Amino acid sequence: MRKVALESAVITHGLPRPTNLEVARECDAAVREAGAEPATIAIVGGRVRLGLSDDELVALAEDTAARKCAVQDIGMIVTRGERGGMTVSAMLAIAAGAGIAVASTGGIGGVHYGSFDVSADLLQMTRSAVTLVCAGAKSILNLPGTLEVLETLGVPVIGYGTDEFPGFFYADTGLPLRHRLDTPAEVATV
Repeated sequence: MRKVALESAVITHGLPRPTNLEVARECDAAVREAGAEPATIAIVGGRVRLGLSDDELVALAEDTAARKCAVQDIGMIVTRGERGGMTVSAMLAIAAGAGIAVASTGGIGGVHYGSFDVSADLLQMTRSAVTLVCAGAKSILNLPGTLEVLETLGVPVIGYGTDEFPGFFYADTGLPLRHRLDTPAEVATV
């Protein structure tokens, strides 16, 4: 059975409790309904885990001391024996190393307004041979800047059933995409 990688920072840092656990369980169920195996990626007890039991999901969702883990943090959190919720960048790095070809998240990081802060998510997309399915970049970010950086980095951004770059909470951003696909078969072929 094919695996779908799921990020876990949304569980540890992205959503309030108990919604975080409810959403994690719903994501697992949606992946199973689609005929794949969910592989929520997290650090538990200083070990990188690909796929969590329900008890482990509960512990991760309830742990207020869990660290937010981007790709550059993996080694430190593992070394310290801590628990960590993986951001998109960390999830992609681990998924690629494990041979998982598809990953899913709610929204990616991106370019922040008024600073040089650019999420590691964007660069990691160039380093990981993983198809990432998401609802676009988080809407609080500089969406035109994020789309431009993705283009500069050579990351193919494909609208599934849309001609616009989505803004996480909303589909209509006014930012046109170069590519659109309308079927799962087309996406798999690309």
